[in-house]
Amino acid sequence: MLSSKRDSHEGREPPPKNTEQDNSAKRKSGKGHGSSRKKSATAKLLESKRREEKLKTRNLEALAIKPDEEKCLEDLIFGGEDEFVDRLLNNSKARADLSGDLLESDSDDEKDIDVPNKKPAWVDEDDETEESIKMTHRYRKHVMKSKEETTLNKEKLQARLQQEFEKAMGGVPSWASRDPKKRRSKEDDDDDDDDEEEDGEDNLLSKTGNLLAKSTYLPKGILQIKSCLDANYERPSKTPLTTVQFHPTAQVVMTAGHDRSVSLFQVDGKLNPKIQSVYLNKFPVFKAQFTADGEQVIATGMWHRIFYAYDMMGGNIISFTRIRGLEEKYIKKFEVSPDGSLLLLGGSSGYLHVLSMKTKELIGSMKMNAEYVQAVFSADSSKIFSNCDEGDVYVWDVKSRRCLNKFIDDGSLCGTSLAVSKDGRYVSCGSDSGVVNVYSYEHCLQSSAPKPLKSIMNLVTAASSQVFNPCTEILAVASNTTKEAVKLVHIPSFTVFSNFPVQVRKKIIHFPRAMDFSPHSGFFSIANNKGEALLYRLKHYSDF
Repeated sequence: MLSSKRDSHEGREPPPKNTEQDNSAKRKSGKGHGSSRKKSATAKLLESKRREEKLKTRNLEALAIKPDEEKCLEDLIFGGEDEFVDRLLNNSKARADLSGDLLESDSDDEKDIDVPNKKPAWVDEDDETEESIKMTHRYRKHVMKSKEETTLNKEKLQARLQQEFEKAMGGVPSWASRDPKKRRSKEDDDDDDDDEEEDGEDNLLSKTGNLLAKSTYLPKGILQIKSCLDANYERPSKTPLTTVQFHPTAQVVMTAGHDRSVSLFQVDGKLNPKIQSVYLNKFPVFKAQFTADGEQVIATGMWHRIFYAYDMMGGNIISFTRIRGLEEKYIKKFEVSPDGSLLLLGGSSGYLHVLSMKTKELIGSMKMNAEYVQAVFSADSSKIFSNCDEGDVYVWDVKSRRCLNKFIDDGSLCGTSLAVSKDGRYVSCGSDSGVVNVYSYEHCLQSSAPKPLKSIMNLVTAASSQVFNPCTEILAVASNTTKEAVKLVHIPSFTVFSNFPVQVRKKIIHFPRAMDFSPHSGFFSIANNKGEALLYRLKHYSDF
């Protein structure tokens, strides 16, 4: 108000006066209009400040006066003014005590955990009725303890299956245990393992050099192997099987033999259902083999000049009765090159004939100085290894069909079998004495009398067949003149696995005729004279 009055007063034009008379009057009185205005403005300002202070004091007094309900609520929450102040002063100590109490209460709760007995979500009336279950079914035969135990009720069967499961797993797994302590101990162990792995990674990362992953090599000594249902269980043969081979790309196994048929089965280790069978009229199969792409099956007979090619994609059977330029009375032994371009036929008088796989036309022939026994291609299909009945081994160049080297199998008088590893490192030669010599691939190309890396003498009769597994960690050798005459050799230690074949009263492997490993070594199969394709699961390998 003071400023507004001043503004209005200053905006007004004063009436004209005599300035000299006015100044003389001011000097006489000692006072002027400016001093009186300043005093009145100061007084008003002080008065307004006093009013504001009184208003604040009145408001504070009004706030200090609380209703009874509000005071009661504060006492319940904060415990009164005195307790609230004490807590604020001792805040740090209170927090420490509070955290200690919480930790102790948590540990006590963990000790006193009781797992309640869970009730079933529903109850089936049929489960309560006692029902006798036949144990003679092939899925339940393995849990029978005696032949008289033909039936069991549900409870006993469930307990029996639980015992079999615990026996197979080596006890109750931690994830299946109802005891919370075991579960917690398992989790603690896993946490410790994780901590150790992290520490190990830190140690590795703190050093220079190559970082190597965990070793996946097959250990020697004991082989983790499990016997499965026969691969040809749904169509067993009453005559000897001469061939068993796994498909190169699919989870399928093929069997063939004297029953004049070629059969295909899907391999799962449990049921092994049959896919199809192809019957060849008056044609006992001496050998059958997949082509490299797995689309055809080549089959030769026991006493025939012709051979067949079964096209699995089209379902057609193609017979080859005569090959121009090929004068052979019988065609029995043959090999398919790994690249799928060539077909090698073994002839009489030491002859080897190379055919085109696509056209089945003769490309050229090679001749040894003794009777032909067996021949195999190298892993890259550039060379052929062949042995004869005089103990010599020939190395041939496929393109030029010239002999690159000829060496003597150490101590052998008559060769019986031959194998080359898929990684191109080893050549294995079997003889009629049962000795199997394993050579270095490079030494076989250069020396005329290479020294074997190892001589395997676990067979006492002629080594009729042998095969390397795809990753060259196992060499399987067998003799078809003795029961149970199959040995699995660990590579590169060249020691025999002691737990195969399993020594039982009843001999299972009856005169083995052929063997093969699945593409990733997950399964191993043996064809025998009883028409069975025995199937085994190699647990070390996770893939088929």
